[in-house]
Amino acid sequence: MILVDDLGYADLGCYGSEIDTPNIDRLAGAGLQYVDFHSTPMCSPTRAAFLTGLNPHAAGVGTVAHSDPGFPGYAMELADDVATLPETLRANGYATYMVGKWHLAKDSDQSDAGPRHSWPCQRGFDQFYGFLDGFTNLHQPHRLVRDNTPVEIDTYPEGYYLTDDLTDEALAMIKAGKASNPEQPFFLYVAHGAIHAPLHAKADDIEAQRGRYADGWDAIRARRFERQRELGVIDDTIELAPRNSEANNDVPAWDTLDATQRELYARYMEVFAAMVSDVDRNTGRLLDDLEAMGELDNTIVIFMSDNGASREGEMVGTTAYMVHLTAGDDVETDYERLDLIGGPQSSPHYPRGWAMAGNTPFRLYKINTHAGGHTVPFLFSWPAGNLDVGQKRRQYSHVSDLAPTLLELIGVDPVAERNGVAVKTMTGSSMVPTLRAADAPAQRTEAIYEMIGHRGFYRDGWEIVTLHQPFTPFHETEWELYNLIDDRTELHNLAELEPEKLAELAAAWESAAWDGQIFPLDEGTGLKYVLRPPRNEVVQQPLTLWRGTPTLERWRALQLIWLRSFTFALEVEITASDIGTLVAHGDQSGGYALYIVEDSTAVLMHNNGRGKLTTITVPGLPAGMHRLEASFEAVGANTWRMSLLVDGAVAGEPEDVTMLYGMSPFEGISIGRDPRSPVWWERHLTHGSFHYSGEMGPVTFTPGAGPPDQPADLVDILRQMGARYE
Repeated sequence: MILVDDLGYADLGCYGSEIDTPNIDRLAGAGLQYVDFHSTPMCSPTRAAFLTGLNPHAAGVGTVAHSDPGFPGYAMELADDVATLPETLRANGYATYMVGKWHLAKDSDQSDAGPRHSWPCQRGFDQFYGFLDGFTNLHQPHRLVRDNTPVEIDTYPEGYYLTDDLTDEALAMIKAGKASNPEQPFFLYVAHGAIHAPLHAKADDIEAQRGRYADGWDAIRARRFERQRELGVIDDTIELAPRNSEANNDVPAWDTLDATQRELYARYMEVFAAMVSDVDRNTGRLLDDLEAMGELDNTIVIFMSDNGASREGEMVGTTAYMVHLTAGDDVETDYERLDLIGGPQSSPHYPRGWAMAGNTPFRLYKINTHAGGHTVPFLFSWPAGNLDVGQKRRQYSHVSDLAPTLLELIGVDPVAERNGVAVKTMTGSSMVPTLRAADAPAQRTEAIYEMIGHRGFYRDGWEIVTLHQPFTPFHETEWELYNLIDDRTELHNLAELEPEKLAELAAAWESAAWDGQIFPLDEGTGLKYVLRPPRNEVVQQPLTLWRGTPTLERWRALQLIWLRSFTFALEVEITASDIGTLVAHGDQSGGYALYIVEDSTAVLMHNNGRGKLTTITVPGLPAGMHRLEASFEAVGANTWRMSLLVDGAVAGEPEDVTMLYGMSPFEGISIGRDPRSPVWWERHLTHGSFHYSGEMGPVTFTPGAGPPDQPADLVDILRQMGARYE
């Protein structure tokens, strides 16, 4: 199973793209290409549905896995009474391997202390190598995990790229297993971090895309639509949806943009295309090695995306994904960083116009329950399976259908219990009849969708769907009605013409929602960000970190500084020769750090995530032991007042800097070094992780009060974050 992240329906060559994907297209040519296949509208729920054969809310993962608000459909981890596909396969003699993105554990469960009950190896995998979070830096991943242990990496080798690394690890797992037990069947789940932001690619791959997107998203979208018709992905009756114009989702015409915007926006898409190209190349490596081993012929290979293309870059895109949704747009600064886009000093995302092109011919984006949010590419190859190779399949199918399909094909029944607890019966519909015959009826006749307030229900070619606006009541008048047999791109709303059909499907959605643990409805607000279980309060107490402690995990570290004042303090011995990092929290996408550099100079630095460094410099510290304290006072308006104290006295001039919260800092706290992606890039180039060469004591972080404007603003800030992050 190869699952890519945020790849749109039209982003592969065999689905109409101009991006060259010969190895992925090879799967279409040697197998079957489904053109009406549906994921959920977001990543964690799709992964839950694939692994369990259930609708995601029934599995406990109704939205992106962050924190558990106490409702069973939003536990943000797979429920105890739910069995996974690898658990069944392992019980039946399969070796089970996974590489890449997990994203099925709560943020608070990802630290070194765990708990690990919702990590991959506790949910059916013999081996795991990848990351637990929702995304990571592809040049310098913030935190890799092998099986149940974080991998402490100081500096990545020159030219490192995560997609290559994951493929290396996947092949090593298979080869080691076959060397030990050649007859044992295996299940491999490759969950790529690409093509999710931050958009990172190798320089040569980016260069190969230069100039390809100068004509803009309108032209690219029109060409993809025509190519889809030529390839038979869509038929001549399907209309291309107009440019997205819905409130908070609209896209400007390319020809209305100025020259600076066009050059910048095209560069973002060049990087995206380069990422797709690298996924294709690594898919080819995997297929070629399986073929050389004699394993490919009887191996089922599935390739799909977890949802539609993402609009998180909003109207103008960004070079600073981790801070963009809280700090706002800054096209001028982004353009100044044009040549850094895609490299390790940037964390880009493209404007949503490119996501619109990625979802051709459909409306809207990832998150939405309209077709653009969940209609995805799906390829199924099995050379020994006697399939009608090179054929299209047009039956409506859903990601929760995969587990029952695979189990039927190999003749294995799902496990009936796990850890002594009876498990839920899979509700997905086996796709085997449609694999065997192009004219087989669709096995999936109904499907329910819900994502942060957007709703949808499909039944026998009819669909109701809503585009819910945050901070507005949920109401029956939101429903739109479409006959998808005649109108797959949802252009002709029949709600007023067919009130009985609308009422029938609305009642069906309501009933299925109660049965499937979808209530209470959430628009990305209280469930994930406002309601916090009492057990999380402990992570907001003062914390002491000793040198030699592995990097404090991202979420745990963030609780010490999130939307509040904080300080950190330590004792350090100053000599004429010792230099290095004392404390570092964050990376090139935003962070802060305290260093000792040449001439016994203390440097307190803040990186705003867009390359702006603000420093307080105190030169000529006398030799001997000193107490250094950094203070970040939350003064309001998303601002910290940054100060440095030496032996209790303020040294240097305080500086006002942008408060970091949301997804920044994305790296955790390191003591005595600035590893992986650094806060200070120039020093990283000359000194690597810049370990402190002298003696230093432990560092104590003390969380403080919120800003003076917090009582009025906090809930709105949290709700806005919840509605925008994907």
